[in-house]
Order: sequence, then C-alpha cells, then structure tokens
Amino acid sequence: MEERRLSRRGVLAWAGGIGLTALVPGCGEEGGDAAPAGTTASTGAAPSCVLMPELTEGPYHLDLDLVRRDITEGRPGAPFDLAVTVVDADSCAPIAGAAVDVWHCDAGGTYSGVDGDSGTFLRGIQMTGEDGRADFTTVYPGWYRGRAVHVHLKVRLGGGELHTGQLFFDDALTESVYVAEPYADRGTPDTPNAADAIYGQSRGATLVAVERAGEGYAGTVTLGVRRA
Repeated sequence: MEERRLSRRGVLAWAGGIGLTALVPGCGEEGGDAAPAGTTASTGAAPSCVLMPELTEGPYHLDLDLVRRDITEGRPGAPFDLAVTVVDADSCAPIAGAAVDVWHCDAGGTYSGVDGDSGTFLRGIQMTGEDGRADFTTVYPGWYRGRAVHVHLKVRLGGGELHTGQLFFDDALTESVYVAEPYADRGTPDTPNAADAIYGQSRGATLVAVERAGEGYAGTVTLGVRRA
C-alpha cells in the first residue's frame, strides 16, 4: 500500500466528523480452550462493547501521521499481521473512517525516532474500512525492562478527540516466539502480564487473539468506542 504523510488536520478531515469519548477494548479476554501447538488460545468471541479505561500513551509516541499498512521498514522479527476492528460501544456496529495509529518496539526492545534515532520503523496509521477494520503488517513486538510485551495504539475520529490504549499478548505465545532469533539472544521478558501495572489496568481486555499464519502470526482485536 502506498504510504502517505498527512498533517494532523488532514487525518482528522479524512476520518470524518465523529468524536470519541472512550477507547474500549471489546474482546480477547483471558481464558478459553487450549489451542493447538503453535497457537494461542483464541479468546476473542463477540465484542462485549463494555467501556473500559483508556491506558497511558507512554513516552515514545511520535506525531508522524504516516499512513501505511506495512510498518516493518525491514526490521527483523517474526512476521505479524495485526487486524484492529473499531466498533460502536453501544451497538457493536463497525465504525468506518477511524484513524488507527499503532507503534511498538522492535525485537531488540528499541523504539524508532527516540534517543537519537531518526527512523520511523514499526509506526503507522491505517483508516478503518466499512467493516471497521484496519490492518497492519509488522513483526511480533520485542520487550524492554519493566514492561510486558505490548503494542501502543490510538484511535482518532473527526473533531480532534482521541483515546489511547495498549494491546497485550499471551505469555505462553511470547515464550514460544522468543525461542527463535532475533529474540532468543535477549531471553524471556522480565515482566509477565500479571506483573505489569498497565496490563492490570486493562483487566486483560486488550489481550490480542493470535494464531499461526504461514511463517508468522496473525492477531485480531476489537475495540469498542462510544460516539460523542
């Protein structure tokens, strides 16, 4: 997909005139039946559409307005396709035209564009289609000290209102991914989900449902939002 840089005004204009009052992870709760080897338990049934607290942005967000599906920029790691579906928290109906902004660290625990780095890897924006879905091509995220494995995310609609969240991954899945390079040299994350305070704030509602997909993985999550 052609990548485009848009100003914040351009993204908001493209997204339309609908505001958000809360970002709500709607599915992917912990539990469920055991999955076959090489997959996680697929825990996301129908979206619950229950409002949840938004989670902290963290220190590494960059206001790039870089619209693209493939955000890898050649970074090494297990291929990972992430599908984020945005739905109305009251009706569970999909919301088209929402700007979904994601960013995460690479396999070595490094974020682009910070600490003197001028890159933009593993950052990008996609607009949701009529089905409320935005798709990203990336790599399975790495880890850094004091945090569970996660992906940062913002959802914007017209009017300039935005909400922020973080997506998490099953610890057993992460362990299975990290036995291979380029993750293996860094070992196991020092902070599992249960020890991560931000994961605790999410109450596990933003756990991504992941399965094997060819040589990599595919993950899905549904986020419910309430229109202003």
